[in-house]
Amino acid sequence: MPYIIDRIREELILRADSKTKTAAERFFKESAKMYGIKSAEVIRLSKVYYKIIGDKSKSNIFGLCDELWKSGYMEESFVACNWSYYVNKQYEPADFNVFERWVNNYVSNWASCDTLCNHTIGTFVEMYPEYINELKRWASSKNRWVKRAAAVSLIIPARNGNFPEDIMEIADILLTDDDDMVQKGYGWMLKAASHKHEKDIFNYVMRNKANMPRTSLRYAIEKMPHELKVRAMAK
Repeated sequence: MPYIIDRIREELILRADSKTKTAAERFFKESAKMYGIKSAEVIRLSKVYYKIIGDKSKSNIFGLCDELWKSGYMEESFVACNWSYYVNKQYEPADFNVFERWVNNYVSNWASCDTLCNHTIGTFVEMYPEYINELKRWASSKNRWVKRAAAVSLIIPARNGNFPEDIMEIADILLTDDDDMVQKGYGWMLKAASHKHEKDIFNYVMRNKANMPRTSLRYAIEKMPHELKVRAMAK
């Protein structure tokens, strides 16, 4: 086991708090393995320990991330997500296979899914937009977290005004999914896209609201003006 992994685990164990753990567990329907450390503290520790890693090559960092993911602990997954994002200037197309493996094999809750997808995979897709087609493939997966990842990987690009047509195409694939984690994921994606493309997203919602789960609809229109919300919510 790499020494740096042993050190950060010792620190996480030391800082674990039962009250934080109990409070955090309420946010998850599924069982979530965690130490009980606030997210801000995990981010701080990620930065501290990243600085003392001697070899910051992408291959080494990804190898360390693999070790962290394998533990199943949520906080360790957050460290892995942070470290994999820190080397984003080294990303190359083949890295998509690594990210896909992490989503398929290790992601088991919405927090780890969103932390990995919002920054690491979202940044990768902005660098290599042809991989949006792979996200569309993910949207047809049988794995709920892969389907959610198809949407939430585009949150940051959506806020930046990028890929509106692709975003609506992914929403089309996920439109009638009966999993609330998927519904919330693609609703959030549409909401993010509405920042720069409000008219297009509103029209999308109006075209599809008869079939769109109310959970997704509410997420999608959350940031829209009141009058548009009223129209979207009307039967």
